[in-house]
Amino acid sequence: MRVCAASLIWLGLAWLSITGASAQEAAAPTEYQIKAAFLFNFAKFVEWPPDAFPAPNSPLVIGVLGDNPFGEDLERTVKGKAINTHSFLVKPIHSAAEGTNCEIVFICSSEKQRLPQIISCLKSNSVLTVGEMDGFTASGGIINFVIRANKVRFEINDDAAKNARLKISSKLTSLAVRPAPG
Repeated sequence: MRVCAASLIWLGLAWLSITGASAQEAAAPTEYQIKAAFLFNFAKFVEWPPDAFPAPNSPLVIGVLGDNPFGEDLERTVKGKAINTHSFLVKPIHSAAEGTNCEIVFICSSEKQRLPQIISCLKSNSVLTVGEMDGFTASGGIINFVIRANKVRFEINDDAAKNARLKISSKLTSLAVRPAPG
């Protein structure tokens, strides 16, 4: 129960810090506003190997592969933000090969049929793959959004992260849920 409460507090604070809204004026965020906030926060709790960035001040690129469900929410969430020396750049990508030039790739559910090929292409690169479909982590994806009790949660495939040479903070892994029995 402590982990659930901690994750709700973490998400609420993250959302308020991103939007700059006070508790009184904050409207209920949409599912994709919440997922955008999670993506921003995932970047804070993942360590990429030094060779993942072309230069010390290169942007942290978030690629969106498939039919973008965020609209402008993801760009608004990361606008003007930086982690260490890395500002954020959000860009649509049209192939897994383009994703190899990103630090995070959000794989939209529209790409479910191509998921095995996408994961195969990205798995040997230091790319944090994030999805929102059944079986995503079992297929080799690293983080998968799930809805549990009408709340956005996430699963983590730690082995896939290690294979991609990504270090995920224990603070983040402690907030993850276990995959639903299937």
